[in-house]
Amino acid sequence: MEQESVSLKKLSLWQVTVIGIAYMTPMTVFDTFGIVSGITNGHVPLAYLLALTTMLLTAFSYARFSKHSEKSGSAYSYTTESIGPKSGLFVGWCTLLDYLLLPLINVLLAAIYLTALIPSVPYWFWVIVSAGLVTLVNCFRIRLLANISLIFVFAPIILMIIFVYLVIQGIGSTQGYEYVLTLNPLWHGQQELLPLVAGASVLCFSFLGFDAVTTLSNETQNPTKTIPYAVLLTTLFGGMIFFTASWFIQLYYPSNIRFHHPSEALPEIVLYVGGALFQSIFLCGQIMNTVASGLASHASASRLLYIMGKDNIFPKKYFGTLHATLGTPFFSVLFVGLISLSAIFLNLAQVISLISFGALVAFTAVNLSVFVKFYVREKQRSGFKNKFFNLFLPLISVISILCLWINLDSSALKFGSCWLAIGILVFIYKLMKKQNITLTNTC
Repeated sequence: MEQESVSLKKLSLWQVTVIGIAYMTPMTVFDTFGIVSGITNGHVPLAYLLALTTMLLTAFSYARFSKHSEKSGSAYSYTTESIGPKSGLFVGWCTLLDYLLLPLINVLLAAIYLTALIPSVPYWFWVIVSAGLVTLVNCFRIRLLANISLIFVFAPIILMIIFVYLVIQGIGSTQGYEYVLTLNPLWHGQQELLPLVAGASVLCFSFLGFDAVTTLSNETQNPTKTIPYAVLLTTLFGGMIFFTASWFIQLYYPSNIRFHHPSEALPEIVLYVGGALFQSIFLCGQIMNTVASGLASHASASRLLYIMGKDNIFPKKYFGTLHATLGTPFFSVLFVGLISLSAIFLNLAQVISLISFGALVAFTAVNLSVFVKFYVREKQRSGFKNKFFNLFLPLISVISILCLWINLDSSALKFGSCWLAIGILVFIYKLMKKQNITLTNTC
């Protein structure tokens, strides 16, 4: 097993960063714009800026911990190492919620876009094709995923650059180019804080890429050096893409008045800006972007299952082993693929709000893990630098995340609580099973 792990350490800093950005799905800004614009009264860029600031604080905690640990598993491994296996189990279980739902959402979105382009083909067929393709690629070594992600990330970014150009040309030719040079997309009129925080709580799931890259430690060159930089670069680059794109969308659409369906505004956004041909091309780019995110999220979910399988949280025989030839967690990859097929029976509204619950659990847990490991257990308290990184920064991060918790959608809280309750039952079952084994051995 150890030899297999060493042989898989092939990813460079930029490959890991690209996978993280692919996981973030840069073009998701077009999918969520109409929703967040309504929540924030036309201040989407400001909501992204608030979300980016909050996520950067947490990203520093991820980078801090990953610099001192080669373990994969992200929040699950960090919590287990610093606070204990029981806490790690509950954090891992809650985090698993968004890890399993993100591949499902990407399959669902890909099927929606493909059905829009080719309506004669049934929706369920595209779900099977999308889930099957993503699962197949993830069965092979991680370098194949990194190379495909590189193509599927940069092609949509080029389309986003063309979109920005068309917005500037459209506004400049009709209203004058002086209207492009304005701060209105960021701030116009009075804006209350609570709607901005509510908008940022919806957008925080878009930043899950920096959490996902920490699950690739076992397959990365020099993980204690590469992963911390990848975490910060993924957050910064992803945040810059989100902020820039939302700025120009907000510039062209100051409000939601022009949208017939604000919750599904992407087709209308690109149609009004570039026409029917550009809309079709953009949808193709969106499909590529969704596939890239699906590949990355599928890889991260299967590796989290693999780490938890190695720790016997799930059956080690299936989840905690690598394929002898492929060198990948084959069974975990197939399991995530089967979960993704449930997109046939679900819709986007039922799933998307649930992801933030697991994300916020992970973010909160990692900040607390930094505090417990470095400030409490290792007693790194002397001097301003230690106090800042080990006490003040995690504390500020937790407070900022608590603001997002307060504004989380009620349905996400209810479903997340049910998921946590199932995790508690699993924990009780494993505890009773362990006690029975101990009693049997004693007798």
